[in-house]
Amino acid sequence: MYKIFCYLILLSTATFAQQTSIYNDDPTQRLPVGTEKPNYGIITATGENFQTARVEPPHWWTDMTDRELEILLYDKNIGQKKVKIDYPGVRLKKVTRVENPNYLFVKIDVGRGAKAGKFQIELSDKNGSKNYPYELKNRSTDPQRNQGLASSDFIYLIMPDRFANGNYDNDSYADMNQVGINRDKMFFRHGGDLRGIIEKLDYIESLGVTALWLNPVLENDEKFESYHGYAITDFYNIDKRFGSNEEYKMLVEECHARGIKVIMDIIHNHVGDQHWLIKDLPAEDWLHQYEEFTRTTYRAPTLMDPYASEHDKNLMTDGWFDHHMPDLNQQNPQLARYLTQSNIWWMEESGQDAYRVDTYAYPDQEFMSDWGKKMRAEYGENVFYGETWVHGPAVQAQFTEDNNIRKDYNSNMPAVTDFQLYYAINEALTKPQGWTEGAARIYYTLAQDFLYEDPYRNVTFLDNHDLSRFYSVIGEDIRKFKSGVAFLLTTRGTPMMYYGTEILMKNFTDPDGKVREDFPGGWKEDKVDKFTGGGRDSLENAAFEYIKTLANYRKNTPALQTGKMTQFVPVDGVYTYFRYDRDKTIMVVMNTADQPKSVDLTPYAEHLSGFTGMKDVLTGKQISNLKTVDLQAFTTGVFELKQ
Repeated sequence: MYKIFCYLILLSTATFAQQTSIYNDDPTQRLPVGTEKPNYGIITATGENFQTARVEPPHWWTDMTDRELEILLYDKNIGQKKVKIDYPGVRLKKVTRVENPNYLFVKIDVGRGAKAGKFQIELSDKNGSKNYPYELKNRSTDPQRNQGLASSDFIYLIMPDRFANGNYDNDSYADMNQVGINRDKMFFRHGGDLRGIIEKLDYIESLGVTALWLNPVLENDEKFESYHGYAITDFYNIDKRFGSNEEYKMLVEECHARGIKVIMDIIHNHVGDQHWLIKDLPAEDWLHQYEEFTRTTYRAPTLMDPYASEHDKNLMTDGWFDHHMPDLNQQNPQLARYLTQSNIWWMEESGQDAYRVDTYAYPDQEFMSDWGKKMRAEYGENVFYGETWVHGPAVQAQFTEDNNIRKDYNSNMPAVTDFQLYYAINEALTKPQGWTEGAARIYYTLAQDFLYEDPYRNVTFLDNHDLSRFYSVIGEDIRKFKSGVAFLLTTRGTPMMYYGTEILMKNFTDPDGKVREDFPGGWKEDKVDKFTGGGRDSLENAAFEYIKTLANYRKNTPALQTGKMTQFVPVDGVYTYFRYDRDKTIMVVMNTADQPKSVDLTPYAEHLSGFTGMKDVLTGKQISNLKTVDLQAFTTGVFELKQ
């Protein structure tokens, strides 16, 4: 009875009983009491740390574009065993043996005539044989699956642990490295999960969202800071504190039923040090290893710099992010295929639509190019985009396909997160216009779009989980807030919004846990529910309705999705541009100055010719005067021109 009582206390969502064991009094506490950050050391591949037998991928499909499949077999001392497969249409091509005797990599060819069904992979030696069951499934042809992204989409980013808790039974597990939840600690788990997101889909849909991007949901069984998801410990299982593989597939189905796509966040650069592959490493060259801990320089320009040293280029791609995040060596062919196959597996298994690739600039660039080629061969042109947190349009554009920068290299990456436009809009709303500063920075940034094969694919944003909240950056000024939102939803690109932006959530990244707060109302014990109009104050409702109105207008206006764009050089803080197609012309006038402006429309005659009036998209007001438009300080007008 005593053991049961202690176990219940451990799993309780209350923190009182746990404070004497793993919590201290600091709200910014990162490590559970008694836990230390790991010491760096060379990780060997001796096979002495065998865990649980595995077969990965767990199953596969017929009729894939790439007929080759390399199956990882993991079991005690199987490295020298003979392999046999006897199944119609499946041919054993190659067996790769590695340093660690607990691994075998079995490459097969799944022929065009292979049928769905089950077969055995037989391993044998002089002591006998053992079979490992495997299954091929029929590939789905449902057009609702694997839709990819488009510039018509509006992405909503959610950190699952911080959005909504729909299942309190999965908050904590005694068999995981970090137990318990504590919502008073910004770096500990709070209990949000997939069920909570599913329950809030009505809210998300009402906002005009067409795609859902979740921070990583795969298992993160780390000893600390596992809530954000960026230290994967299992590539084939959803973290059970978020839910199950079946629940993830349910989320995809529920979203698709509402016309919402799903984007999975993945990491090729590194894994968590508690990943089972790290704890019993297949071969030492699966990682970039050094005599002492060596961190990446984060200097992406070295990859395009014609004068860069090999030393700097190697440190950029091969250095580690942190002591508990081993840096993967994608030049190892087994690791490279393992990563790629796990990504293909999730697309097929769940029917999800796209990937966001974390830390895109840091893995081996030849691997990323090959990965992109393979993904697009299976799923089409626009099924992923890469995070490129860098400085300078050319530095960013070098990571996109068919650019004009790295002529000897094609990334096969259709789109990136547009940090350059993020920097520009934030500067336009916080600094007065100079020759290149303030509103002029937007102009100069977009003027360099010739660097991209298709800049409309780039994902634009005002903030995200790594950045200070937009509302705080612009000084909690609702006028500037609306101007930023108007720009986001009317400029070129695929707009993305971070959860809580629509209700004016605020804070700075000092530390980053402050911008990853819980969405009020996502927990049954919350006293305020901001998922409802009644739970929001008047200013929050104004922000929500503004975004809802403009996002849904964009959703029904192809000119704002795929239409052409013309921008005019900003004058005295006024920046004007047009989005247009054969059906509609939209004029956007941004007054970034701290004074009201009566804007003379004469310079825009090339786009106003033939029109007699316009409608204010946000208010519905009809305007017959096309000579001037009056704008208050820090406000933006969005106008649909009328003939």
